[in-house]
Amino acid sequence: MPAFHDIRFPTDIAMNASGGPERLTRIVTLASGHEERNTPWALSRRRYDAGYGVRSLDDIHTVIAFFEARMGRLHGFRWKDWSDHRSGPPSRAPTAIDQPLATADGTTTTFPLTKTYASGSAAMTRPITHPVLGTVIAAIDGTPSPVTVEGGSITFATPPPQGAQITAGYEFDTPVRFDTDRLDINLAGFKAGEIPTIPLIELRE
Repeated sequence: MPAFHDIRFPTDIAMNASGGPERLTRIVTLASGHEERNTPWALSRRRYDAGYGVRSLDDIHTVIAFFEARMGRLHGFRWKDWSDHRSGPPSRAPTAIDQPLATADGTTTTFPLTKTYASGSAAMTRPITHPVLGTVIAAIDGTPSPVTVEGGSITFATPPPQGAQITAGYEFDTPVRFDTDRLDINLAGFKAGEIPTIPLIELRE
């Protein structure tokens, strides 16, 4: 049965990979030349190509082992997107006030982790399902408070007071799977500078 393997793709190879968020926009051009645009996706879906991170034959050996252990497209795994792996900018360590999560109601103790991407008056909030353990910190009205982390949620020992602002900071991985059941690696081409294609796609959970 398909499963999620709680293991991260080698980060040194992921460092030089390519990829990012993908949207699905449907555009209909009317007879007048005006457009109607809509999307069935509330959230983006990320795609990556790990082939750009392969720099040596040893890297290929590592990828083959990882691919075989995941049985191709069957099992998911963690991916560190170096361009987007923290609650704040990639260059800055997380702080407890990076991301607003909720306004406390006085009874709830568990809150899902999210990351909001804002530009101007528009914003999109993304669920964070695979935080990196040991990096999650939280605050109640700006005051750091201990939490336990399970999956993509944090839990306070007691309910935060009603009206309090719950915030958190963290590092996180993107859940992905291989988007191919075949690794087509040409060693002759690789030695000449050709980079193999190793496609990955984000898992919707």
